Amino acid sequence: MATMQKLRNYRGPALLSHGFRPFFLFAAIYAGAAIPLWLAIFAGHVWLPTAFAPRDWHVHEMLFGYVGAVVAGFLLTAIPNWTGRLPIQGVPLALLFGSWVAGRAATSFSDMIGWRAALAIDAAFLVLLAAAAAREIVVGRKWNNLKVVAIVSLLAGANIAFHIEAHITGLAEYSTRAGVALVVTLVCIIGGRIVPSFTRNWLARRPPGRLPVPFNRFDAVAMVAGVCAMAAWVMFPTGRSTAVALAAAGLLHFVRLLRWAGDRTFSDRLVLVLHVAYAFVPVGFFLCGLSAVDFVSPGAGLHAWTGGAIGSMTIAVMTRASLGHTGQALKASGPVQAVYAAIVIAAVARVCAAIEPSHSVALLMVSGIAWTFAFLGFVAAYAPLLCRARKF
Repeated sequence: MATMQKLRNYRGPALLSHGFRPFFLFAAIYAGAAIPLWLAIFAGHVWLPTAFAPRDWHVHEMLFGYVGAVVAGFLLTAIPNWTGRLPIQGVPLALLFGSWVAGRAATSFSDMIGWRAALAIDAAFLVLLAAAAAREIVVGRKWNNLKVVAIVSLLAGANIAFHIEAHITGLAEYSTRAGVALVVTLVCIIGGRIVPSFTRNWLARRPPGRLPVPFNRFDAVAMVAGVCAMAAWVMFPTGRSTAVALAAAGLLHFVRLLRWAGDRTFSDRLVLVLHVAYAFVPVGFFLCGLSAVDFVSPGAGLHAWTGGAIGSMTIAVMTRASLGHTGQALKASGPVQAVYAAIVIAAVARVCAAIEPSHSVALLMVSGIAWTFAFLGFVAAYAPLLCRARKF
């Protein structure tokens, strides 16, 4: 009750009252704007003064820019629930958000300020986020949640490695795969917590039937297998051993998803989208396994994980968390359902573009338009909620 009273007493800008507000809003704005810009760069119509190769700028800004902001919004919202402490808000939140904005500018103009300066400015955000999250969890004595901070710290390290590898070799390959593997691991950890939980909560109000299986040894085995397979993929992206490891992990995560009773959630899109998003995890494992033995392009599995698992899961989490933490009913409106459909179309089209090169240009355009519609649709639907103070 004391914490709720302190939240009520906050008198600063509503946008800075809780971490999910600025980070979710501007992550969506950035994701919706960056892909059309990337397509223009890809087509040769636009040039950016970045030290990165064009492909690396695109990868970096989606992986460490957009995803970094969503991770920040999620952690700064979840940690107060875990610890019972007040959220980071006001000036400290503004400084953390400003660090993210500075990183986006530094990366895009790194050819003008120098790659070392860009690295220092850009790296600061994830380092500060990990430090802030660790402090809150330690003070709140929620030691079990430090594993999430460890992954964010590793993501910060992958970001630094990305800058260095891109400078030394001209293209960041290993650090791209490492960053993707870390974020997919986060999806598996957080998805493994929220997907069955939210599904069970919703099904408890429905007629009796099959419920999600609680976390048990099978989930732990699936997680370990997935981490080991992705570690092999990061270091050795081709080869039969890697392919077998990825296929085995894909099968385990597919069975894990089936155990969560997603087939009973079709009437609630807010829950269903979580299952659809997680389905891209095993698809990514299978496609990366096929690419390891040259059956499909490496981009197929990579984009199943990035555009599919990461893109869909982040937008699913942003929509649900924004509703819940602004006091709205947990219901997917028509526009929100259109956002969900668009992000899935974007992911599927991007994977198909990698599988079918003869139609890649048209499919890339479909994917880019659908992706932009999804994120700018989120902005249109949620900006008023995110910028307006919650009524207690």
